[in-house]
Amino acid sequence: MVDITEKKDVIRKAIAEGIITLKKETIQRIRNGQIKKGDVLSAAKLAAINGIKKTSDLILLAHPILITEIQVSIEINDDESHLKSTVTVRSLGKTGVELEAVMGVMISLLTIFDMCKYLEKNEKGQYGTTDISDIRVIEKLKLEGFSK
Repeated sequence: MVDITEKKDVIRKAIAEGIITLKKETIQRIRNGQIKKGDVLSAAKLAAINGIKKTSDLILLAHPILITEIQVSIEINDDESHLKSTVTVRSLGKTGVELEAVMGVMISLLTIFDMCKYLEKNEKGQYGTTDISDIRVIEKLKLEGFSK
């Protein structure tokens, strides 16, 4: 791991987002609460939080960090037939939270896929239209001037 001992603790924030494209029928079932495994949006939000907290266990050489705030929103876009997960993570520490924000997005989208994949299979048992894409950090912020 990189030595960050000499770095000052500062407030850090990162926002990431990503998309899962699903069949229109699947989107409608999510909206109507008709998914066999349960409430997709609640499960995806909780999974994101759990993934964020476990980032340093899963990414080799990532530092464990103090998370001070997590926000997860999942928006349904009927026109584009997708759900967009947006995750905001704040911390107080010596290193950024971009990995944690991206991890939260990825885990939320994978949870949606897991809960809905039975509806997404085509006649050959493949996921022809299902797509997880556009995962990216959309903002990174380091509040200078604050130190512990």
